[in-house]
Amino acid sequence: MTRDQMKRVLGYVRVSTTEQGDSGAGLEAQRRAIQQRAAERGWQIVAIRQDIGSGRTLNGRHALKQALSELKAHGADGLVVAKLDRLSRSIHDFSGLLEMSRKQGWALVALDFDLDTSTPAGELVANVMASVAQWERRIIGQRTKEGLAVKRAQGVRLGRPRTVPPELEHRIIQRRRAGSSFAAIAAELTTDGIPTPMGGSAWSWATVQRVVRRHLSETVRRR
Repeated sequence: MTRDQMKRVLGYVRVSTTEQGDSGAGLEAQRRAIQQRAAERGWQIVAIRQDIGSGRTLNGRHALKQALSELKAHGADGLVVAKLDRLSRSIHDFSGLLEMSRKQGWALVALDFDLDTSTPAGELVANVMASVAQWERRIIGQRTKEGLAVKRAQGVRLGRPRTVPPELEHRIIQRRRAGSSFAAIAAELTTDGIPTPMGGSAWSWATVQRVVRRHLSETVRRR
């Protein structure tokens, strides 16, 4: 997608709170900025989608999801926002949107950063931002691995903490030794109203099996 090819655009505006949405001031300023740039570039605004809510993640941003669906269906050539943080405050989410725009063939424009991926300069900036996001993910992953290795060396047990009380574990083991199946033990615990390790009300045979396996594993380790 080049600047000459971009004719129809979708605008996207967002404010963080209901109070800001009710006042309309923030939304209107964003709309005016998008409309002004569209007039300068000769873009046809197909629609301006609006969300009210946090920008920390893309979850719950129904208007943005609608806009992305329209772009995927080639209902517009680009997505325009007045401010980049109205689109995303997460570099990882933004990197994902950039990759999506490349694969689907639409442009992304953020007016406050003068970012326009339909231009060579804009594409360069987008590539740098995506590379930074990838580098950050790799660094976090490496630090996590190193941290886990240190904890293992120190003898720290990793994974989900033990959430089955000793007396309940003893009961399950005794029932199993008496010949009860995992399913039968699960049904008994559910009938007796005993919460599962995750706080649920219905036990499954797989949950009972995990309790037994963990007990056996710990028994072998202590020997």
